[in-house]
Amino acid sequence: MNSRRNFIKKSAITGAGIAMAPNLTFGISNKGRGEKLNIGIIGVGLRGTNHLGNLLQRSDVNVLAICDIDSKRISIALDKIEKANHKKPQVFGKSDYDYRNLLALKDIDAVIIATPWLWHTKMAVDAMKAGKYTGLEVSAANTLEECWDLVNTHEETGSHLMILENVNYRRDVLAVLNMVKQNVFGELLHFTCGYQHDLRHVKLNDGKTAYGKGVEFGEKGISESTWRTQHSLLRNADVYPTHGLGPVATMADVNRGNRFLSLTSHATKAIGLNKYIVDNGGKDHPNAKLKWKQGDIITSTIETSNSETIIVTHNVNTPHPYSLGFKVQGVQGLTDFDYHTQRIHIEGVTKGHGWEDMDAWFKKYDHPLWKKYGNDATEAGHGGIDFFVMNAFVESAKQNIAPPMDAYDAAAWSAVTPLSELSIENNGEPQDFPDFTRGMWVKRKPYNWIKDTY
Repeated sequence: MNSRRNFIKKSAITGAGIAMAPNLTFGISNKGRGEKLNIGIIGVGLRGTNHLGNLLQRSDVNVLAICDIDSKRISIALDKIEKANHKKPQVFGKSDYDYRNLLALKDIDAVIIATPWLWHTKMAVDAMKAGKYTGLEVSAANTLEECWDLVNTHEETGSHLMILENVNYRRDVLAVLNMVKQNVFGELLHFTCGYQHDLRHVKLNDGKTAYGKGVEFGEKGISESTWRTQHSLLRNADVYPTHGLGPVATMADVNRGNRFLSLTSHATKAIGLNKYIVDNGGKDHPNAKLKWKQGDIITSTIETSNSETIIVTHNVNTPHPYSLGFKVQGVQGLTDFDYHTQRIHIEGVTKGHGWEDMDAWFKKYDHPLWKKYGNDATEAGHGGIDFFVMNAFVESAKQNIAPPMDAYDAAAWSAVTPLSELSIENNGEPQDFPDFTRGMWVKRKPYNWIKDTY
């Protein structure tokens, strides 16, 4: 057995005692440079195919197997692999649980899971039990029990889990993180973030009408509308918190010297999807009679052990330009930043009491990763961030070290969904966050996102 075959052995650094900060997580390391990581992909829909495309551009991985129950998506993936001149992978997808046959392959070192949300935890648990280094798309879990399943399985098996939160690698996010670590804002007080993205055209699409005008979902829908819409029908919760919360949690060192303590959530009325259906399908359309449960705007407030507050907003059922609404407020100053707003005020540094444009600040605090690999990332999805999240996964898996965003992060960030649901059901009653680290957050050191990252 060579070292690749030894990959499935349990890591010496496991369980709640993981406290180290791997210095070589984010870049091309010297370790394993001559060896290739053997990867399987479970779910080759739009997101999984994007990951596949980025992996096919790397010279240090082999995609040995793919799995999807949709034969059309399998065909698209195989065509992409053939055009990239890569060897044809083994194909799975004869049934819902055929992915377990993929996991049984001894040659597979790591797997990427990009399936509908309800499958995320069970597949990740099976993958860790099979000894695979596991990359899991967001959100990682739907219930508190599932959050604990991820943590417990990681600790019991020693297999690592990385939540594939790509927004943590946005250029502006990493620059602001750099500013936080260099104490530009002073001691931190408050954050805002969220997911405000008009997804009505994604949730309600039948493939027959013009894109953005569909009113069908489930069996009559296409892509995400076949499964995502059902969550809006049945759950009054922030079902997609990690795009905003992941970057903010990293800035606040959550699970590494800090943790989430409690959450309160409130929801508005749910009328956005009904209006969309009536406007585009007519008031007599069968779906116009549905009673949607998810409030159009859900606002959650989180308190941390370091006495910071975080406001998280979820809004995908109303007209709204894409926005994650980031704000970082410290005792020395603050920044509002997103694609549409980039402004900063630092007491004694920026002029007067007004805002200053952030161009010069972003240039000064540009993250080393973007400085070195920015050109390599240009062809990756979502403005290049998909290159970085996949690079972090591959490099962590090659060394079998703790990833930058681990099972404890996956659990804590995803717990917003069930906790917000409970709070809303109980008129905004505060909900206590479980301590998924079992007290180890006190000793766990923050990852060094700035220095020695490649």
